[in-house]
Parts: sequence; C-alpha cells; structure tokens
Amino acid sequence: MKIEQMHTFAESFITEDEIIQEARARGVELGSNETSTGTGATLKFLAAALQSKAIVEVGCGSAVGTLWLLRGCDENSVITSIDAEAEHLQMARAALEDEDVAPSRVRLINGEGAEILRRLTDQGYDMVVLREIGSEHLVEDAYRILRPGGALVIDHAMRDGKVADLSQRDEVTVSLREAIRGIRSDRVRWLTLLLPIGDGLLVALKAPSKLL
Repeated sequence: MKIEQMHTFAESFITEDEIIQEARARGVELGSNETSTGTGATLKFLAAALQSKAIVEVGCGSAVGTLWLLRGCDENSVITSIDAEAEHLQMARAALEDEDVAPSRVRLINGEGAEILRRLTDQGYDMVVLREIGSEHLVEDAYRILRPGGALVIDHAMRDGKVADLSQRDEVTVSLREAIRGIRSDRVRWLTLLLPIGDGLLVALKAPSKLL
C-alpha cells in the first residue's frame, strides 16, 4: 500500500458527524485552515488520555478542532479559544450552538495568541494547541502555562510539506521550522513526537518535574 493510501485510510478511520461537517463547511467558505479529521480524532484522544480540565487553543477557525477537543473532555472542562479574526469566532460560536455547548465551557477570545497567552496562569493548563506560530514567544509561554505532563500540540506542523523542504524560506515556514527544531532539541523540557496526520501534528509533553 502506498504512503498516500495509508494516509487517506488513517484520515478516514474515524468519521465526522454532521455537526463537525457543517462547521468544516463554514470554514471552507471563509477560507480558514481547519483541523483534519485524523488530527481531530487525535486531539480527542489526547484530551481524554490527559484527562484534560483546562485547554488553550490559538487559532480556532470554525471550531472543528474545538469540537473534537470537547468530545475528549468531561463536562467540567474549559477550553480557552483564541483567534485574531472576528469572523472565525462568529463561525465558532455557531458550531458550539449546534453542539449545544454551555457558554461557560468555551471562552472565545478575539486577540493575538502571543498577547493572550502571556496573561495566562503558570502551570494552569493540561493542553495548549497552536495552529499558528506567529511569535517566537508562543512556545515559551505554552511551556510556562502547561502543567508538568501537559501537552503542547502544533497543528499544520508541516505546512503543506514546506517545513520539510529546506528550499522553502518564507518567513512563516522558517519560523515554524525553527520552532519545531527547538522543541525537538530541548530534550530536557520536552518529550516530542511528530505524527504524519493531517498536515503534520507535533505533540510535545512537558517533562514532569522529576525528570527536569
């Protein structure tokens, strides 16, 4: 079986219901870069495995990823979802209403991820999901706000294959490539894995204090 076939099979292994499909369709209309089905299923799995109570995501789009995360959490969890585009938040709000999610469970914040993360509580979160790396400080702030054993997840980590292609030198690709390399090389603070799901998914566990 070819790599492309295996990737397609993995992406379709877990299917999306109508609510997530409708959220994805809204994202397509607006041109937002949504979480893939396989990535969403992985986010749900991670949220459940970590027994996540508090999650932050930067770049919510139409809330496809948010919905997957919610389904991996219990009813007492809270997701803080940040997006610089007001239109994205409107779409996300519509998706959450379709899912009948209580407003107290998802905090939708319009703003720049780097600015908002800077204000969040040290070691107060179980997961941080980044769908954009617009600042070198994002990873450091993610590390600070994660509890020991919590997970940093970078969605679209391969950026349509550009990150792996060293001839691609645009600013966004270079920034993402350097961020991923930095996390991989910091073996004292991070336990890192790069998964060939969706557009690439980097998962890095914040090393427990006893390992630091």
